[in-house]
Amino acid sequence: MKPNLDRARAWPVTPGTKGRRAVPRGVAWPGALLGVVALLCVGCGGSEEDAAPVIRPVRYQTIFSTGGARTRSFSGLSRASVESRLSFKVPGTVTRVAVSVGDHVKSGQLIADMDPKDYRLQKEEAEASLRRQQAQARNAQADYDRVRALYENGHASLGDLDAARAGSETAAAAVRASEKGLELAVSQLGYTRLTAPVDGAIAAVNVEANENVQAGQTVVVLTSGSTPEVQVAMPEVLIGEVTEGDSVLVTFDAMPGRGFPAVVTEVGVASTGMATTFPVTVRLGESGKDVRAGMAAEVAFRFASSDGKNRIVVPPVAVGEDREGRFAFVVADVKDGTGVARRVPVRTGDLTSEGLEVVEGLSDGDLLVTAGVNRITDGQAVRLLGLTRAGSDEAGEAHAGADGAAGDERSPAGAAGSGR
Repeated sequence: MKPNLDRARAWPVTPGTKGRRAVPRGVAWPGALLGVVALLCVGCGGSEEDAAPVIRPVRYQTIFSTGGARTRSFSGLSRASVESRLSFKVPGTVTRVAVSVGDHVKSGQLIADMDPKDYRLQKEEAEASLRRQQAQARNAQADYDRVRALYENGHASLGDLDAARAGSETAAAAVRASEKGLELAVSQLGYTRLTAPVDGAIAAVNVEANENVQAGQTVVVLTSGSTPEVQVAMPEVLIGEVTEGDSVLVTFDAMPGRGFPAVVTEVGVASTGMATTFPVTVRLGESGKDVRAGMAAEVAFRFASSDGKNRIVVPPVAVGEDREGRFAFVVADVKDGTGVARRVPVRTGDLTSEGLEVVEGLSDGDLLVTAGVNRITDGQAVRLLGLTRAGSDEAGEAHAGADGAAGDERSPAGAAGSGR
């Protein structure tokens, strides 16, 4: 085929092109035409094929009702069932402290001594005063006997007899007062010795020898009693649900893995200080002999539902909130490991250590989506991670591993049908 020389001659040579002919406007390159055609073909071919629907994998758990009861734990400190702060009844100077912290003492055993010199002098003074009053009482009685004899013989008036009788009675009363003074002085002299009132152990010693102490100032702290106690502070919203005799469970940080049953023995009727909490005391049984005073404790109280409604505890991340309120997603119409996510409105209760309470919106046996609730929509098709397809465990594991096996390894699925 011969080239079209006439058309080639018709193309003018553009100045400065060194003989190259310019391409006329409106004449397209063959390569550009081929590129446009290829793009059009690709676009037409994609519109003919429908995109495969995306099924989002989700984590889930099967939820169960708690029966309306809930457990609350409160912190406290253990203490002896009897804790006595022993002190002198009189002021003075301590001469000796006979015990140390941790010593076990018997009833009547010496705890501390005080300088008795001043109180011994007071006792001697009371004894002398008593002897003086006794002498005056004997003299007054003799005067009365003499005046009475004269009155009987008509040699004394009735007034003289009355005066003598009054003097005798006054002297007798003075004697009785001196006897009480001597008794008080003897008691104060005995108060210079501090002894243990009961068997127990010394928990603290607050004074040293040669210190001056006041009457009532704590010298030692004595603990006694075979069963320890724990006192906690109960909020005002729950104090009405606690009664004496309730059973509780006490745990100690120093004794991990052990629980001690206890019984509520005291329920406060007034708040402590400026706080709005009330003191509640629980007493451990015989199993708490290893517990020492001052150990940090957790006391678990179980409260029944006041309205009789069952409560469901779920992970807090499973509940979302938007302008329409709080909601959760449950998976319905489950077949071969896939289902449909349904949005349900929920009403929540308290946030506890076990999770978030849901009082309305969920039911026993619901498959609750526990992660990604803000990334799915109502009616969206989802796949349950960890749920195998019917009749093939291997197929289910492979299917779950394609989209989230790593997550399943971090949280193994539970035997009760939980996806975590």
